[in-house]
Amino acid sequence: MSLSHPAHRVGYVFLVSIALAACSGDSRAQPTVAAAPLQTPAVPTAPVTPSTVNALPDFSSLVEKAGPAVVNVAVVQQAQPTADNGLEDPFGDFFRRFGIPTPDYGQRGSPQPVRGEGSGFIVSPDGYILTNAHVVADADQVTVKLTDRREFQAKVIGVDQRSDVAVIKIPATNLPTVRIGDASHLKPGEWVLAIGSPFGFENSATAGIVSATARSLPGDNGAGSIVPFIQTDVAVNPGNSGGPLFNMRGEVVGINSQIFSRTGGYMGLSFAIPIDVAMDVRDQLIKSGKVTRGRIGVTIQNVNAQLAESFGLDRPHGALVSSVLPGSPGEKAGLKPGDVILAVNGKTVELSTELPTVIARMKPGTTAALTVWRGGHEQKLEVKIEQLEEPRSRNAGKPVKGESNEESRLGLTVRLLLPQEKQQVDTDGTLVIEQVNGPAAVAGVQPGDVILGVNGKRVKTLAELRDASKAAGKNVALLIQRQDAQIFVPLRLN
Repeated sequence: MSLSHPAHRVGYVFLVSIALAACSGDSRAQPTVAAAPLQTPAVPTAPVTPSTVNALPDFSSLVEKAGPAVVNVAVVQQAQPTADNGLEDPFGDFFRRFGIPTPDYGQRGSPQPVRGEGSGFIVSPDGYILTNAHVVADADQVTVKLTDRREFQAKVIGVDQRSDVAVIKIPATNLPTVRIGDASHLKPGEWVLAIGSPFGFENSATAGIVSATARSLPGDNGAGSIVPFIQTDVAVNPGNSGGPLFNMRGEVVGINSQIFSRTGGYMGLSFAIPIDVAMDVRDQLIKSGKVTRGRIGVTIQNVNAQLAESFGLDRPHGALVSSVLPGSPGEKAGLKPGDVILAVNGKTVELSTELPTVIARMKPGTTAALTVWRGGHEQKLEVKIEQLEEPRSRNAGKPVKGESNEESRLGLTVRLLLPQEKQQVDTDGTLVIEQVNGPAAVAGVQPGDVILGVNGKRVKTLAELRDASKAAGKNVALLIQRQDAQIFVPLRLN
């Protein structure tokens, strides 16, 4: 079984292997022994009527009201050249016709951009959207699709790898928004609903129950140590990443983020980031473009029944300190291996997974009052919070890959066709593409394509192409000839 981010991204797999013990029962058929019927007095039973049967919940009104605030997030990342010299190049003859050198990154022609899809939800009418960090972290282009079929190119405001939360923004106003709930009130067995874009099927609704709360998961982005995940059995699949998890009141209580799976698809174990964690990240990313967290420099583990008995606790609870980093705030405060942290600032720590979340949300420089179990009785310690070092993350202050100025606004390098080349290809066009980058590469334009027109206007010269490019808006319909076919390719310009 493996841990997976359910965002569909071709060429990338977000998996962390987890070893689990497998148990199997004896499924062999047992012999059946017929028994004589027993004569027992009949006991009258109450008839089953609709009034005595609890109906399953109807989510239709919830989906109708909340659905418009859930968006599809489509991402594009420029592919890196790869060598594959063992395959025949289907475009080689086309390149040779125009004297264009075959690219040195392989025999497949131009590398295709990596595309993927995820989900998100609008949290403010002016266009701020929450989604997962792993959906947009490496994207060169992010497009948000609304339920009314409008599309916007989104700006990545900030990405926080530890929590797997990202904030993006679209240039729109008066947008529908979700209602924010309180994840701390969730209880196992409570009905919840997810809306997202599994496998690209936009605004799909799936329902289930809360299986558990405050789950700690291992993860390659470190999120498992600070996020008390909500576990559900809601069907979450690739493309659901970043979508909202609703309670029965129509409030968002989490962001769907990860699944346990042996196949890469849904197997009944889905995990969501509590909305209070996500909203705290959102506020910091919008304000400063980064997230600041606290630390005390200790390694902890859960307290089971055997450990509780050995340390003299009346029952298993708290966070057991297994090691203390030299020079850390914990060491300076007097924490020792074997201490059990029972509370922080008077707030009870029931499970060890709760402590990192509490400490991380405290501001560096503040002081926390710890209630510690040591030597069979409670002690009070004070620890000064230090700042947790964060992994490198992208924010508004760091340019996105591919945002530098290019030779052409379209991202094309072109030249005039020679007369014999026009005759070979049998085209009315006069401009052939030699190199592709930027918006053209994202759109799928390839070297060797012949340019015929821009936004419905025929272009014959380099000057006409430049003028048409300057006059174009944010969207350009490029008419090209590829081999014997003419196609329009939509380009979205920066």
